[in-house]
Amino acid sequence: MVRKLSIKPGLVGALLLTSVLSVGLCLPVRAQVAAAGASAPQAGARTVPWNSLSQDQQRLLSRLSGQWEQLPPQRQQSLASGSQRWLGMSQEQRSAARQRFNQFQKLPPQRRQMLRQRWEEFRALPPARQQADRENFRKFQSFPQQQRQQLRKRWQSASPQQRQNMVQRARERRAARAPKLR
Repeated sequence: MVRKLSIKPGLVGALLLTSVLSVGLCLPVRAQVAAAGASAPQAGARTVPWNSLSQDQQRLLSRLSGQWEQLPPQRQQSLASGSQRWLGMSQEQRSAARQRFNQFQKLPPQRRQMLRQRWEEFRALPPARQQADRENFRKFQSFPQQQRQQLRKRWQSASPQQRQNMVQRARERRAARAPKLR
């Protein structure tokens, strides 16, 4: 099966969406409740009792206190862990997260849906592959802007077969550099 790839399959979108989803607490209550109803609960997901949240988490999620028991367990867990991450952020990190969220909200619905899909694809990858993709993204971000633009242009102008070859060569180079495990 030939799979059409984009810049590091799903990586850019996945990382953007990771940032956006980590601040899902910024959504209006109605949007969160609607999103909660739309998501399918995971098998074995356990509810998170409201009183098990810290006082800071309850304060942060106070707009949901009346609907908390109606939220699916998966959504409760997501909000609980998200609120914990949010509380652990510095003011600068929170500001950056809000900015990324606002940028995401301004995207056309089709683009947001594509990013959500890429995020799900990224989450389905094995942890080692996710880590490798994150490292590749950090490395890409460290390149000068002109070099990043050239790489994007080269990728976008490549055919699906050329993209597949580029990915394969990159994997071979990475494998050759990786220490041999025996």
